[in-house]
Formats: sequence, C-alpha cells, structure tokens
Amino acid sequence: MTFHLYDSATRTVHEFEPVEPGKVSIYHCGLTVQSAPHVGHIRKEVVFDVLRRWLTHTGWDVRVVANVTDIDDKILTKSADAGVEWWAHAYRFERELHNAYAALGCIPPTYEPRATGHIPEMIELIESLIERGHAYPAPDGSGDVYFDVRSWPEYGCLSNQRVDDMQDAEDADARGKRDPRDFALWKGHKDGEPETAAWPSPWGRGRPGWHIECSAMAGKYLGDQFDIHGGGLDLRFPHHENELAQSSAAGRPFAKYWMHNGLVTTRGEKMSKSMGNSALVSQVTKDYPARAVRLYLVAPHYRSIIEFAPETLQEATAQLERIDNFVDRAAPVLGEREVEFTIPDTFAEAMDNDLGTPQAVAEVHRHVGAGNQALSADDLDAVASHYGAVRGMLQVLGLDRDDEAWAHLGGSGDAALEPVVDGLVGALLQQRADARSRKDYAAADAIRDQLAELGLTVTDTPQGPEWTLTRKDG
Repeated sequence: MTFHLYDSATRTVHEFEPVEPGKVSIYHCGLTVQSAPHVGHIRKEVVFDVLRRWLTHTGWDVRVVANVTDIDDKILTKSADAGVEWWAHAYRFERELHNAYAALGCIPPTYEPRATGHIPEMIELIESLIERGHAYPAPDGSGDVYFDVRSWPEYGCLSNQRVDDMQDAEDADARGKRDPRDFALWKGHKDGEPETAAWPSPWGRGRPGWHIECSAMAGKYLGDQFDIHGGGLDLRFPHHENELAQSSAAGRPFAKYWMHNGLVTTRGEKMSKSMGNSALVSQVTKDYPARAVRLYLVAPHYRSIIEFAPETLQEATAQLERIDNFVDRAAPVLGEREVEFTIPDTFAEAMDNDLGTPQAVAEVHRHVGAGNQALSADDLDAVASHYGAVRGMLQVLGLDRDDEAWAHLGGSGDAALEPVVDGLVGALLQQRADARSRKDYAAADAIRDQLAELGLTVTDTPQGPEWTLTRKDG
C-alpha cells in the first residue's frame, strides 16, 4: 500500500502524489510566540514529526518549513504589559518553543523562518494582489490594506462556508473595509505602538497582517505549489482559508493537500491561554516522563480530539514502562547478537493509511507481549525478532530512547555512564542478596526501597534479581 492522506480541503482520503517525484514539501504553521507553548500547541509539532519520520523511513526526501510569527497584536500587547521590548518578548518565547520541540523529541524543521525577516516578500505579494484587483488600501488614510473576499469566488472552499454566513474579520478596524469580512494584509502604524514594530511600505509605515506572513514564507522556501500544508484544526478558518485565498488570487497554486490535527481539550473545552486551561509543556514534562507525554500525543489518531487529564498521562506512563521493561530485559539476553530493526507489515499498513497511529501503537504492544512470552520460553530467535520490530517501530514513532532527539535527556544513549550505573546497582544488589542470605530482611528491604526512591524497580527472578529504570525524564 502506498501512502494515503486525508485532505481537509476535499474531505476525502487520497493516494499521496507529490508535486515533485521522490520529494515531499511540508509547511505547517508555527506558533505566535506571545507566551509559553502548551500541550495543545505541541500536539501539532508531534503529529508532523511522526509524519516526517514515516515519510523519511519509506524513502522520501522530506523538507519541512515551520514559521515563527514574531510580530503580532498579541505580542505587542503582552510585551507592553510586561514592560519589555516586543522583540525581546518574542525571542524569549521562541526559545521556549524550541525547548518544547526538544522536550518531546521532535526533529527541528528543515528551516524555521521568522515573519520579521520576510517583510519584502509580503509587500511584493500584497502589491500583486492589488494589481490583480483582489486587495485595496483603506480609503481612510490609515495605511491598512485589505483582501477583498468577494473578489475571489472560491473564498470559503477550504472551510466549506459561504461568505454571507461568515463572521466579520476582527483583525483590523472595519471602518476602511468594503466588507466587514475583508481581512488585513497590512496594518498601518498607530499612535502608541513601538516605532520598531513598523516597516516602510508603499502604503506607509506599518506591519504585516497575520495571514500574509505564511503565504509569503511558504512561497519563498517551498515554491508556488508544494505538497502539504497543515496545522491545528482551529487554524482552518480563518487563517488557512485566508492563506489559500490570497495565494491563489495571486496566481500561486499553493498547497496540494491540507492536513489538520484535532484539538486537545481540558474538561471538554479547547485548551487555550484565553480559556485559562493551558497545560504548559515545561510543566507537564516535569510531572510525567517526556516520552510518555509524546506517547499520549502519538497514540490517538491525529484527527481525533483528545482529552488532557492526569489519568491519560498516567496510563501513557504505564504503557511506556511496559515497553521499556521488555527492551531492557531483551537487550542483555540477546547480548552481542546482531538484531535488525524492522517494520512489521501491519504497522506499515496502518501508517500508510492516513498515519494510523492507533493501530501502529497497538502493533508495538502486540510485539512487546509476544516478546515477553518468548523471554519466558527462552526462545532467543523469537526474542530477537520481536525486539527488532519493537525498536524499529519506536524509531518511526520518535519513542526510541536511543534516538538522537532524546540525547538532551541523557537517556540510555549515554553509553559512557551505563557501565558505571550498572556496576553501582550491581554492588547494591549484591549487598541485598547477602542480607537476604543471612535472613536480615530489614536490611534487604531497605536497599530495595532505596533503589525504588532512585527510580529503579527490582524484580526477583529464578536467574537472579533484575533491575529496570523508570526514567522520569524519558
């Protein structure tokens, strides 16, 4: 089966056929860096990271561009409230975004352009729209420029809406608009705004509207037409609708496929800063293992709505511990045996079917269960087969501890420390065994409890005690 993807524009699953054979170009909308990213934001990053990993694994040359919106009304407001320069405020939270990428094992985008670095491209695109009769400067001399939604008959096709049924665009004062649903391409500088937050343009000093930014940056780095454009479902309208309209009206075919992930909710409400129900990535990855948080985000289908609650994170943590326990038990049993990391056909079929991660994760658990049975039966060939499959699938899902994306956590990839840790734990286990042999069970239990406090679980087996590490950070 070849890769198939649900296209949000046509609302059907299509066989994926890229613009350029053998290559995949992806643009997904990055954050407006107004404040720290929460789990609802980072779900999109994880979804597109898994997409990228799977397409790369299956042989595609993948290019990913994700922007940073570093100039915006909210940034200006929040920086003023904080008493700092807007650009310093934006840079602080841009760094927090990068920390969130790393915290959940996401490969950085191929390129990550900032909006403020592409003002000339935006002005050029706006001029083209004015020349084609799809945009107009506000007649009130404000310096604003608007897209004329009624000039583009296909406006509303992405979100399946009629213009007359749409809400008014609230991104600029409606006084200079021909239609209240027209949206801002350029915003004239206003009294009280920082002088540094304005750039020269044919319509006077100002700054770009939100929607024009992505059209300009996607076009610059991926061309007039590229393969996949995506983001959270909440971006489909008005942001993506407006991007599609202004790019198409300028004669650019834009995205061939549209991909939108479902939202993260808290008690049934969309997770958002304005709702006050955000779960910051920085805090959640302190409360739960980072890889478990990623598993929580990966396991449901990307188009589903998922609920954020302690119970769901606890279950993801328990599932990851079962996976890691098998890997940790199998690795020393296999010793120096060369094991090929493989992808089972059922896993591949699931991933090729619109990135079907629920079935793919179920396949991981199936092989873990079968691998544990093989360990109990001392069937090393079967152990090797299941171990190779589990490791291969974990790599695609971005959950393998040895993946370089997790190197910042100092996980099992830190080979230099492994023999030291193993030796120290081994010495403590020997002390525990000595205590048990002389029937000093209090001392033996104290050693076990001490190891447990450090995050190690000791299991007594017929072959002797075995220990596993419950990694809080991974």
